[in-house]
Amino acid sequence: MNHPYLPLTDGQRRAMLDTIGVSDFAELLAEVPEELRLKKPLDLPASQSELELSTGFHQLAEMNVLPELSFLGAGAYQHYIPAVVNHLAKRSEFYTAYTPYQPELSQGMLQAIFEFQSYISELFGLPVANASLYDGPTALAEAVLMALKETRRNQVLLPETLHPSLIEVVRTYLRDSGVEIIILPCPAGVQEIEHLAKSLSEECAAVVIQNPNRYGILEDLSRLIELTRQAGAVPISYVQPLTLGLLEAPGRLGAEIVVGEGQPLGLPLSYGGPYLGLMAVSERFMRRIPGRLVGETLDRDGRISYVLTLQAREQHIRREKATSNICSNQALCALRAAIYLGVLGPKGLHQVAQRCYDNAHYLAAELNKAGFPLRFEQPFFMEFAIHTSRPAADLIHSLAARGIMPGLDLGRFDPALDHSLLVCATEIFSKTQLDRFCTEMRDLG
Repeated sequence: MNHPYLPLTDGQRRAMLDTIGVSDFAELLAEVPEELRLKKPLDLPASQSELELSTGFHQLAEMNVLPELSFLGAGAYQHYIPAVVNHLAKRSEFYTAYTPYQPELSQGMLQAIFEFQSYISELFGLPVANASLYDGPTALAEAVLMALKETRRNQVLLPETLHPSLIEVVRTYLRDSGVEIIILPCPAGVQEIEHLAKSLSEECAAVVIQNPNRYGILEDLSRLIELTRQAGAVPISYVQPLTLGLLEAPGRLGAEIVVGEGQPLGLPLSYGGPYLGLMAVSERFMRRIPGRLVGETLDRDGRISYVLTLQAREQHIRREKATSNICSNQALCALRAAIYLGVLGPKGLHQVAQRCYDNAHYLAAELNKAGFPLRFEQPFFMEFAIHTSRPAADLIHSLAARGIMPGLDLGRFDPALDHSLLVCATEIFSKTQLDRFCTEMRDLG
């Protein structure tokens, strides 16, 4: 053995080379042009023992400086995760479950995914939910593709109130497609009904409505959906799922496709992932939905069993007939979401959403007293934008030195908002912590 991390003996390497008929490793690379080959050893440190390696990683981790309080949201949120979520999700039969292609091997995982689909269908108010996607932004892009194929139209309306990252992912998906993307201006921080009415045409395939939007503001979802449907376009709603503990499900308001990011449902903030795409659709889109669906049936002995069904993917049908090339359903993340929703139930979900709402509105009122008024006078849920007397980036820098991350500098996305801070307060904060934040903000004003 030449390397502790590549546990092959010289004899095993020799046997592999002999099997494929080459004399040495260099001959194996003969087809690679000479100018592309590395002429020196890789710049890697010498091998270390397990103890040395573990100590090194701990030393690197200690260099991280984590804030005592963080009010950062904008798409990734701190929520309390009940201990039972980790306890159940870490059971070995789930961690080691093979990808659920083979129902005879993965009945437990398939049942968990079926229950996940059922929860999302109920939460979003639509009859069909798939077995999850990569993350919220890609779920939104897939939703737009479905609307384009279904309507055979060639235009998509995206409001300015949509998160910039969502807009960029949709742009990336539609690049070179010839589809026209129209960004609707929203100077008051919300989609304006009159502006949308003027922008809709017979070419419009879909209108995307994020609720709450990028500023945390609640849109007039019902009227926007109704207007979109009247124009023959598909209303697509992008939601933060925990808000549905208080708000009506978009599907029950008329949205035909509802998507979102599932991270708030029992997934930790873990350096940006892995995340979980949520999607539910009306029956009209049942055969266009990307990814997988798990169905419940009976086996030949009359016992309940679960199977993958309606998989319109490249792996199962001809490429030109495929609805998507999505090839992962984030099964373990979906399992965590299913456990989280099952543990909370409707009453628990309502309580979490109510506490988020109450904390955010208490904090907004106290910050207003401290000299930080709302940037937009609109109803909001658990995030809100405030005016800052000096550039938000400076304020963030000063508060970080006191162990507080106050929120997101909106000037990163729009220079006109460089004195605006997006603040998020979820259910995890106590009144003492919220008051401390206000005191620190007042001091730095």
